[in-house]
Amino acid sequence: MALKYRIFLLTAVVVGALLTFYVLTLASNDKQVLPEVPKARSHMDHSAYFSTPFKTGSDVTLACLKCHETAADEVMNTSHWNWEGPPVEIAGHQDKRRIGKKNLINNFCIAIEGNWPSCTRCHAGYGWSDNKFNFKDSSNVDCLACHDRSGQYRKGKSGYPEPDTDLQAAAQSVGFPKRENCGLCHFYGGGGLGVKHGDLDNSLENASAETDVHMGRGNLLCIDCHRTEKHDIKGVAFSVSVNHDNGIGCTDCHKGELHKDPRLNRHLKSVACQTCHIPSFADRVPTKMDWDWSKAGDDSRPDNVHEYLKIKGEFVYDQSVKPEYAWFNLNVDRYLIGDKMNPEKELVLNRPHGDIHDQNAKIWPFKVHRGKQPYDKVHNYLLSPVTAGDGGFWWEFNWDKAFRMGAERTGLPYSGEYGFAKTVMYWPISHMVRSADQALTCTECHSQGGRMNWNALGYSNDPMLTGGRQ
Repeated sequence: MALKYRIFLLTAVVVGALLTFYVLTLASNDKQVLPEVPKARSHMDHSAYFSTPFKTGSDVTLACLKCHETAADEVMNTSHWNWEGPPVEIAGHQDKRRIGKKNLINNFCIAIEGNWPSCTRCHAGYGWSDNKFNFKDSSNVDCLACHDRSGQYRKGKSGYPEPDTDLQAAAQSVGFPKRENCGLCHFYGGGGLGVKHGDLDNSLENASAETDVHMGRGNLLCIDCHRTEKHDIKGVAFSVSVNHDNGIGCTDCHKGELHKDPRLNRHLKSVACQTCHIPSFADRVPTKMDWDWSKAGDDSRPDNVHEYLKIKGEFVYDQSVKPEYAWFNLNVDRYLIGDKMNPEKELVLNRPHGDIHDQNAKIWPFKVHRGKQPYDKVHNYLLSPVTAGDGGFWWEFNWDKAFRMGAERTGLPYSGEYGFAKTVMYWPISHMVRSADQALTCTECHSQGGRMNWNALGYSNDPMLTGGRQ
């Protein structure tokens, strides 16, 4: 009996020591991995304020500005407000240009011109219905889009709150932005859940550690990485930017020798963190991978949000997608409205810069979205149709009329002859990060039939056999 008791006691001590070591190891790792992340934050309770109902969103903004006097001016200096950034150099163009969602073309919803009321649902303001919107009127700033905590605030056409929104409850609930606030636009960009990015959807609102280790295990918010000063949110999207100015990166927080194995640390010279730590994206919510506008307008096909919509055409969605890989030095080319193109070749709207000889480039994971969108057969440039606006394609299903209306708004001549060309957009993947035990293993890249196309990346063979970059 005494022997059994001693064995039991010894076992308990060993198990207790192991558990203590495990907990301390976790704590140590957390401190090492997330040294600069705020562990807690507080926000003033506004529930006692705003004792009377509001009629409009602008009324809420004016009430906010009584105390936060500089807030609207700060917002109006950001790309979230202007939908364009500072002047930048763009390959193939002599003068610097200000570009952004306001004036670019993509292979999702194509362009904003003529479609403002639909597109500007996600604008950080109220009333952007046409090209006469007043960007200098502070009462047009939407404070609630980022700060509502009531859970019932929704934006409608031209960014106005939906009619059934309780603005008083929204104003009383305000606090620091949660994931849901950012997600109202970024999870649903392109006209639906998970459409554009692939690594941003509502599975991140209450993420598990398996979905995203930072949000699930670390309980991080978007603003923990996308740090904000004077309402200017750090971070860039290469769908609307050409460089990494104002960008963020993994090493903003993860510093020093990041791996115990020096072989993994050597990879960091050529491989982005995301490449190993995001082995797949869109694991919980499917994402759109292909959009064919040429099939739109067919009355004989039933609508199915993941396959076909009469107003938008034919789609291909996919789930648990393995990324495509390319060298990337955090700069891209950018197709601008009016640029000439060859309709016989696939047109890349934002080709990543970098190759095996570029010491600033690393192998990155991408969602590559392929589209088929309209172009002018005579002028050989992409067209910007009016789709969502009055008289646009979604209402009359007349492409010719939609292009003529679009030409009036862009000032770009339309010949009257159109076709549909294949286009491509690259979306770098940075969310849905996995922990080390779920990251890629050596053999998933370095093996016959592995996920890397070494020849396409510029290697003569697997670099494990040839010794790295050549």
